[in-house]
Amino acid sequence: MYKPNDLILRTTTSLIAFILLGFAIYLLLAGHNSPGGGFVGGLMTASAILLMYMAYGLEAVKKIIPINFRTMISVGLLIAVATGIGAFIFDAPFLAQTYDYFVFPIFGEIELATAMLFDIGVYLTVLGVTITIIVTIANDQ
Repeated sequence: MYKPNDLILRTTTSLIAFILLGFAIYLLLAGHNSPGGGFVGGLMTASAILLMYMAYGLEAVKKIIPINFRTMISVGLLIAVATGIGAFIFDAPFLAQTYDYFVFPIFGEIELATAMLFDIGVYLTVLGVTITIIVTIANDQ
């Protein structure tokens, strides 16, 4: 069983994890129009969670993030496939993208695209798979 004991790692983890999560959100939001997206954002989020795992241990991270990552894989795949199949409703090919502009009271006019939904599905799938694989390997040691 892994027992974290490095004071410097635990001290810097909160700042580094916060930066990694912020960059992951940026990549997720910017990805459907430029390089990045759900895959890279999911890997960045997984790296932040794994850094927390290395610094604080598995039980502490499970208390902070009480998520079943195996269920997250299923939800992510469901969102990605539903986004692709949803294009058939508009008589478009599989995974065809569409977008529209919506007005929100605080934010003003914002463009929302179906590619963002697909990126969210990929993000959840990659995050769930990465964390599940690495935690399973770590528990078998």
